[in-house]
Amino acid sequence: MVKRNINEWKRHRVQALWTLLTNSYLTGFLQGKIYRGNLKKICLPGLNCYSCPGAIGACPIGAMQAVIGSWNFKFAFYVAGFLMFMGAVTGRFVCGWLCPFGLIQDLLHKIPFPKKITTFPGDKPLRKLKYVVLVLFVILLPMFLVDILGQGAPYFCKFICPAGTLEGGLPLVLLNKSMHSAIGWLYAWKNLLLFVTIIISLFIYRPFCKYICPLGAIYSVFNPVSVFRYRVDKNKCTDCEACAKACKMQVNPAENANDLECIRCGACKKACPVKAIR
Repeated sequence: MVKRNINEWKRHRVQALWTLLTNSYLTGFLQGKIYRGNLKKICLPGLNCYSCPGAIGACPIGAMQAVIGSWNFKFAFYVAGFLMFMGAVTGRFVCGWLCPFGLIQDLLHKIPFPKKITTFPGDKPLRKLKYVVLVLFVILLPMFLVDILGQGAPYFCKFICPAGTLEGGLPLVLLNKSMHSAIGWLYAWKNLLLFVTIIISLFIYRPFCKYICPLGAIYSVFNPVSVFRYRVDKNKCTDCEACAKACKMQVNPAENANDLECIRCGACKKACPVKAIR
């Protein structure tokens, strides 16, 4: 158990380092302004809010909403191609190792709580919700509900994304007094969603990743076919289910090592007593 915890902190250090590197525009935090240089045209693989004062790149989900209903085909193809490339190479590895909001949920779940919930009635059907969010809020609404210039609004970022509230909304409001007068029901709603996500993360592992995140939904469909994926040596496997017990996403690698819910955290591989997972 001790060894597994040590290795998990190694993963968290990678997550933290990536978060610092991709949010390294320190001037933004000092001035309360968003970086708008050329690097902002580059998509980052994780859910990293464009409006975060320190962000040096763009969130692929935000970028997709911004161009999906416009005539900017070149950038639309770039964003779609980027997501397909990352998914085809790594699957949901990004979720487990590079996503800043994934790290936040990981750390929240480590806080002691009277009862940690691994599963509950309706858990599996509820995991389909992230695909509904992807199709409705990221694709259909920005594509068809557009203004007179043909531009769609970033509906997921605007009405749902708690990562955007934490990384962008809160810092910008705190650092800019001029924004205080603009606070309204939408800001209150987004903060309520963030608060609920934080509370649920204390007793359910990564609830946003499991049930809501459209980026995780995109990467998940590539899990079975990605270049880097888990393989189980059936000749070594003893069906002890140690890997299934170690998985916080409730995946049984012995049955399906590349389940759509697998975030490639490596817990199953470390837990296997016969080293059947590689």
